[in-house]
Amino acid sequence: MSLRKLNLQDLAFAGKRAFVRVDFNVPLKEGVIQDDTRIQAALPTLKFILEAGGAVIAASHLGRPKGQVVDSLRMAPVAERLQQSLPQFTVLQAGDVAGEEAAEAAAKLQPGQLLLLENLRFEAGETKNDPALAQRLASMADIFVQDAFGTCHRAHASTAGVPAILKPAVSGFLLEREIDAFRSALDQPKRPVVGITGGAKVSDKIPVLKNLIEKVDTILVGGGMAYTFLQVQGLSTGNSLVETERLQDAKEILALAEAAGVRFLLPSDHVIADRFAEDAASQTVEGNIPDGWMGLDIGPKTLATYQAAIAEAGTVIWNGPMGVFEMEAFRQGSLGVAQALAASDCVSVVGGGDSVSAIKMSGLADQVSHISTGGGAFLEMLEGKELPGIAALDDYRVVQA
Repeated sequence: MSLRKLNLQDLAFAGKRAFVRVDFNVPLKEGVIQDDTRIQAALPTLKFILEAGGAVIAASHLGRPKGQVVDSLRMAPVAERLQQSLPQFTVLQAGDVAGEEAAEAAAKLQPGQLLLLENLRFEAGETKNDPALAQRLASMADIFVQDAFGTCHRAHASTAGVPAILKPAVSGFLLEREIDAFRSALDQPKRPVVGITGGAKVSDKIPVLKNLIEKVDTILVGGGMAYTFLQVQGLSTGNSLVETERLQDAKEILALAEAAGVRFLLPSDHVIADRFAEDAASQTVEGNIPDGWMGLDIGPKTLATYQAAIAEAGTVIWNGPMGVFEMEAFRQGSLGVAQALAASDCVSVVGGGDSVSAIKMSGLADQVSHISTGGGAFLEMLEGKELPGIAALDDYRVVQA
């Protein structure tokens, strides 16, 4: 999959209708938006098209209505917030997704107007990539713009079906930033490259680790997944989380790293607890973890080693926390990694829900190069997978005069 795609600046939007797949899946409470970060993130793309004399048909899912109309998941609050955020333009709302009302409203759109479709997942065909739904959506517009990175790993009607029909199909500014971050981190990196992986389970990260081994110079491992690797190396792990059915996978990954000359660093000391709880008794130990105790964070010596590796890095990719950072007693490893990233002048890319939460908790989010907006999509790109929502876009090409 080529990651270099046509973008907004490659096209003229004057007099055109652009179908823009956005991510307005915002948290709602009793019809009130609790956090409009995703709406604000889409504004540069929407403004660019509208200011260029184009019209926008914006489409998003909201929640999980599973093909049914759910009144509490209607897009009305989003339309209202959009109008507040785009006061110089007219925001309209369709009462359906791809029915007569939406089609008629789209046909009447004037330059500088934005039409927000109803919740895409009110249509059962959205998640099934139904060709008929994709055709109805595509017929409303002249250009397709993908700006919802968090949905690009799903082959849905609005992410894969529409851009297969509606051409040109290009990336919006938000998606372009995601693509550029991956290209700079994995395709054209400043070396040495350090990959940091954490989280609970090795099984969740096997494809990520195998792909990273081919691209990085050092891998730092934390979180519960570390204990499966440590058990492979003959260390006692007490009651720590170990996936015994993945021990062979862990051995294979260690062998691959050694064969590739990649430093594969595991915790040498641990913050351990006598139970999985905020108020558990805890202590720091090196090496073996005693019976009845479980590792819930990397220890200070490990953190110092990891921080030194980050300080020497040209590029760092971080996916997964170093410990149970939701509990105050076991978040120092994750916060320490965040602090090292902030202090470094490396290219730093952070993705995955827990990693993003950790960097935001540290208060240092504005000091890293890029924070990904897509959890599952970020993980699948780290695995080296082709994302349907990106693959469907037009590759960049030089147009000869």
